[in-house]
Amino acid sequence: MDLKLNNKVAVVLAASKGLGKAIATTLSAEGAKVIIGSRDEAELTKTANEISQLTGNQVIAIPVDVSKADEVELFIKKAAEAFGQIDILLNNAGGPPFDKFENFDDEQWQKAFDLNLLSFARLSKLVLPHMQKTGSGRIINIISGSVKSVLGGSVLSTSMRMGVVGMAKLMADELGPYNITVNNVAPGFILTDRVKHTLPKGVNVEEALKEKTKVIPLGRIGKPEELAAVVAFLASEQAAYISGTTIQVDGGASRSIY
Repeated sequence: MDLKLNNKVAVVLAASKGLGKAIATTLSAEGAKVIIGSRDEAELTKTANEISQLTGNQVIAIPVDVSKADEVELFIKKAAEAFGQIDILLNNAGGPPFDKFENFDDEQWQKAFDLNLLSFARLSKLVLPHMQKTGSGRIINIISGSVKSVLGGSVLSTSMRMGVVGMAKLMADELGPYNITVNNVAPGFILTDRVKHTLPKGVNVEEALKEKTKVIPLGRIGKPEELAAVVAFLASEQAAYISGTTIQVDGGASRSIY
């Protein structure tokens, strides 16, 4: 299937590794002009070069801390100047720590809010003028399967991700007239460093991951490339009638019916 992403400009956050890197690679392979952002400039530049060599398409690296308003504004300005437009925004950010509710203080709640909810709002608002100008666009948020099924110790993440779900639903209403779609992708157990951080402290990682597969109908941990394929479809012209929804990529692990 031709996703018709040639010459589309995609901005992908938290893209130096993990899910962000896989998504940036897939979009680039589909012909998109990709701009990647993360805090680690050296790692980001390395990733951009790796993706470019793999796909043969230009990838631009712009360092940014998405929890800082001034950096986000400058990042989008540079991204828009790079190719003259922004067609796709992939909101993504490292998740907050896991622990019991009683162990988190105000500072940790504020950090989670800035990183996992406010950054998505800021970035989305800043790309709007560019998408409105062309009369189309795709805003895709990477959230968490915890918005559909309880994940122990994830109170910070779940609270912020649920906020993103509500925000995306209302944005889909408001931005529909501009042919801008807004959707969320909720990963289950995908093989990244982040998944390992969700495991109980002190356990054998390999054994714990093997145990997790017992509750996944497909019987295995997911691959980043599999989630990236869903994102690429949502970014495509073929997905123009999908908006305001949350799609789970979890091998059937969630027991939620809706």
